[in-house]
Amino acid sequence: QVTLVESGGASVQAGGSLRLSCAASGKTYSVYCMGWFRQAPGKEREGVAAINNRNHKTFYADSVKGRFTISQDVAKDTLFLLMNSLKPEDTAMYYCAADKSPLCLTDGASEHVPLYTFRGQGTQVSVSS
Repeated sequence: QVTLVESGGASVQAGGSLRLSCAASGKTYSVYCMGWFRQAPGKEREGVAAINNRNHKTFYADSVKGRFTISQDVAKDTLFLLMNSLKPEDTAMYYCAADKSPLCLTDGASEHVPLYTFRGQGTQVSVSS
């Protein structure tokens, strides 16, 4: 079992930045992939970014590429999402997720993040224009 707890969500103005954090605990050694997905009211879940815990390769949705950066502090079992140049359309609940399966190997891997086995409770990001 892996437990994930997100933090860092806030209300910001367009063009601003935020850094989300996700503290992982439990059997984290078994995790192959970690990532972030988001869900806005009335919309489908959208995979935002993923990272391969084995080779640290990263994957991004086209909608955030060049603006968001996923990273991790392996020693502290913490995942981050740095979000720059935020837009109103980035407003959503952001979830941290993890999976033991190799779902983060090829281009487009961020799309699989909403399917990951383990997920946190979410942290709200609101961007005003």
